[in-house]
Amino acid sequence: MKRKIVGLVSIFFMALMLAIPMGTMAAEDTIKLVDVAPLSGPVKDIGDRYLEGTKYAIEIINKNGGLLGKKVELISIDSEYKPDVATRKAQTVILKEGAKFFHVPAGTHIGIAVLNLAEKNDLLIFTSGVMSASLTGANCNKRFFRVCGTTDQYSYALANAIVKEGHKKIAIIAQDYSFGHEAVVAFKKKLAELDPSTKIVSEIFHPIGTKDFAPYVSQFIAAKPDAIFSPNFGNDMTIFLKQGRPMGMKQKVFSYFNGDEVVIAGLGNDDLIEGNVGVETYYLTIPTKKNAEFVAQYHKDVGNYPAFWRAKAYLAVMFWAEAVKKAGTTDVTAVRKAWEGLTYDSPAGLWTMRACDHQLQSAWWYAKNVKKNKFYKHAYVDTAQQIPAKEVTISCEDTGCKMSQ
Repeated sequence: MKRKIVGLVSIFFMALMLAIPMGTMAAEDTIKLVDVAPLSGPVKDIGDRYLEGTKYAIEIINKNGGLLGKKVELISIDSEYKPDVATRKAQTVILKEGAKFFHVPAGTHIGIAVLNLAEKNDLLIFTSGVMSASLTGANCNKRFFRVCGTTDQYSYALANAIVKEGHKKIAIIAQDYSFGHEAVVAFKKKLAELDPSTKIVSEIFHPIGTKDFAPYVSQFIAAKPDAIFSPNFGNDMTIFLKQGRPMGMKQKVFSYFNGDEVVIAGLGNDDLIEGNVGVETYYLTIPTKKNAEFVAQYHKDVGNYPAFWRAKAYLAVMFWAEAVKKAGTTDVTAVRKAWEGLTYDSPAGLWTMRACDHQLQSAWWYAKNVKKNKFYKHAYVDTAQQIPAKEVTISCEDTGCKMSQ
């Protein structure tokens, strides 16, 4: 009996030892990507679309053999658009899953919160929508990569558009937090450089989630601007236009997010947005064969068009994947160095990750809202026109980035 017990114990421990390498190998055969998006709260619709684009990118990567022969596993975190929530959930994932790669698509405050965990936990963080210029400027970090435009670039491009159209009296409305303020500072700086004769006739900052824009619209109407500049997004832009147009606010709005199809559809009236102007690193209407193929395949596979936030997330994840491939390893330092200076042939053209500040360098695209288009029954944007990168490029010296290696 004693020999039987010893034999059974030996068999148990042998099975246990055999199981450990198998579990370890399974873990090693998976590359974890953590997506930290707002999936509840005031900007849930934006987070949902970012996540859709991220999921599709991972689906395509895995369909084509994964990365380095390994499957990419998506771990989704709802940031709730709250830094403390994002930090707590990210720490849990780091401890339980050993995750090293984080995609933070929305919210400067969320990006900063997760970035605070990067050094201690050996993370690499990239974004497809956090646009605060300081994160690749004075507060740049070797562990942070931006695969989208900055507030400076958007504002510079829109200032160029306003000056080219000959507008002289400008009104400004922006959300009252770091992103809104940075966008306005950059816009005013570039506008003054391009045409010192332009004048800011009204400047308003309001809380995110404002429900009553009537007092602000009244100020605009009294100031009589030629055009309006705004970096507002989501419901804040929807309500602003819905309330402003009927009150007599007829001016063209030059905005960061005129290509947001959900905002446009939510207006319920194409007259409210027709003629508005925007700039972007990606539009559905970029007139290239590669983009047309991408849009068609996405629509076939997902049932939606890869407009705006969806495409931003997809392209950022695909660019990260190219860096992992080049590195030939999932070592964070190796991937970081592989990404520096790397060029990705995207549906929007050639994208290069500048080494000195980890800021995407690319051509930009200019488009106006029109009623008739081939994608939606509601208004969208017309055929995008390319803006040379040099018109919106800010040198590393001017950004203030001093990257520590």
